[in-house]
Parts: sequence; structure tokens; C-alpha cells
Amino acid sequence: MTEILLKELSNQDIDWLLAAGQQSNLEPGTVLIQQGQPLPTFHILLEGKLTVSLAHSEQNPLGRAFAALEGGKMIGREIAQISSGEIVGEIPFLETYIPSTTTSTLTRSRILSIPRSRLLQKLEQDPSFAAHLYRASAVLLAHRLEQMIHQLGRSTVVLSQPQLREALIVFAELQDSDIDWLIAAGRVHQVAAGTILIRRNRPIEALHILLDGAIALTTSEEDGNPLATVFSNLENNPEIEREFARLSRGDMIGETPLIEAQALTVNVRAVRESQILSIPQWRLSAKLLHDIGFAARFYRVLAMLLADKQQAIVSRLGYGRLTYSQGQSLDSTYANELSNHFLTQMALAGARFEWMLKRVRIH
Repeated sequence: MTEILLKELSNQDIDWLLAAGQQSNLEPGTVLIQQGQPLPTFHILLEGKLTVSLAHSEQNPLGRAFAALEGGKMIGREIAQISSGEIVGEIPFLETYIPSTTTSTLTRSRILSIPRSRLLQKLEQDPSFAAHLYRASAVLLAHRLEQMIHQLGRSTVVLSQPQLREALIVFAELQDSDIDWLIAAGRVHQVAAGTILIRRNRPIEALHILLDGAIALTTSEEDGNPLATVFSNLENNPEIEREFARLSRGDMIGETPLIEAQALTVNVRAVRESQILSIPQWRLSAKLLHDIGFAARFYRVLAMLLADKQQAIVSRLGYGRLTYSQGQSLDSTYANELSNHFLTQMALAGARFEWMLKRVRIH
């Protein structure tokens, strides 16, 4: 993964990180990040290898099942490994981030550590640096998510209440001018129930935002050769599919090519008649290249969405928690009446989404 940071960051970005950070060597078995503990420092792994694990919950049946398979001990379960050049932690650039996993060294490792307060200040003041780091984070998170899914199995990818989380992230983070551009650059169209918006392993040509209706993500029971799958689809050979997630109003579909991740390995199908805003990938790519402010906000959204999907796996297994506001997880926030910050974000996201719908009707 070393080449990702070198590719995405500029020389100026790298110089700043080196000047702001401190390098240190860690022995094997050193805990770098402890699940549930605040993380005051942003880390980049320069050399070595780390393991990311989830602490088992004794209250969760899946946790007890994994423990039984692993010898009866309620110990951490490895879900991913981090190699040289990767950022440590899911979304360490968020002010209220609390790690939902434990990260420790597998081999003797060298890390670069930057105080999070300095990083947040830099991200706020330098849009170009922000765009580069958020994009690099999104690329690394996409790779890590694929690794987790491969290791734990696609059955774990169940996004509980995705329409609330995703719409909240997208429309609370983007500005009104960003949403106005998406409307102007895109096309609104109706899709009938059963329409496949994106076929697995096929090129994705547009970013879709679901304005109304419902979309299902399905995967084939057969994991065959991607090229064979594509030509099988062309010949109308039926596939046995299994639905593993469902999206709703406000969700974003087809962002994968923007971070050069692997081809989408699922089919995206309309469950019922739906209204979609589709922005051609070439237009969006040009906007991201020429508008640094928009790029910083958009790549931040993508990184947050990928981290949220990773947290959905964690929650599905009943392990750690990832906070988005005032040290409270989304689940505990619901239990204790929504925090003022979370309510404000919900209201802002809802208002912007409704504004988008009104602008769409005008167009």
C-alpha cells in the first residue's frame, strides 16, 4: 500500500507530515491503538506490519460462536492487517473519533505520528492537503473493507439503517453549492422495479443518488471468473442472487471508480419504481480535478461512508463502537435521546435533501 500515499500526496504534503510528526520504532506485540480509547495521535505505518482485531462481546451470540470456534476464549478476532504506507485507524481525522478496533504490531515496525490537533488544523486551513489526504484515506479504507469482507464473509455486510447514516453523512458534509452543482451536472430519471443500475464486475459510468424508492445490493451465490460473469450476463443466463443490503432515499451508489477501487462485486437493482439523480463519472472526475474545495469535501464524504460501512460490520458482529458525536455511538445515541449535535446534523442533512428535491422539480 506504500504507493497509495506516494501517489495521492504531493511533495509539499509529505514534507509537512514529516515536519509535523515524530518517528518511532515499535517492538512486535505493541498495542498502538486500544479499542474504545481516545486517539490523540494520527499514525502512518512506514515499515512493518500491524494487525487489526475486534474484542469479542460476551453478550453477543456471534461473539460467543466465534470464541467457541477459536477454543472457547473470548479474545480478539483479527479482521485485517495493515502494511507499510497505510494510515492507522478508520477515520482518525474526525474530531470525535473513538477507535472501534485494537491495532497492534505483528513485526518490528516504524511509525510516523502526528498530533491530531495539528492535523485537524492543517485540514481546515489547507484545502489541497485535505483533498489529497481524504482521497488517500478513502482508497486505503476501500482496500481494507474488501479485506475484511473477504476474511469475515459477505454475510457480515448488513448495513443497519443505511438510509439514515448515509444520507446524514452526505448531506451534512456537502455544501449547498456542491449539491446545486450535482443537480446541474446530473440527470433525473425514473427506473422501473427490477432494473439493474450496476452489474457486478462491469464498468460504472455514473454516480447515482437515490431520491425516492429503494435499491437492493445483491451478490451471486457463485464466485466465478469476472470475465465469465460479464459474458454470462450478456447471454441472459440467470444467476442465483442473495440480497445483503438495501438502500433508500439519500443514499449514494457508484462512487467506487472515483477512488480507483476494485470493480463492484455486487449487482445494484431497483426493488420498486425509483427516482435517481445520475452524474456522469467524467463530469464528476473533472469537477474533482479542478475544484479543490469540492474535492476535499467530496473525498471526506467517501472516506466517512467507507468507515461507516466498516463500522456496520463491527456492529453486525456485536463488538466495538465508533462515535460520530460527543463520544457517543449512533446506537447509544438513540438509546439516550439524540445528542444536540446529532440532531443538528440530522436537521441539516434533511433540509439539504429536501432542498435538492425542490431544485430537481424546478429542473
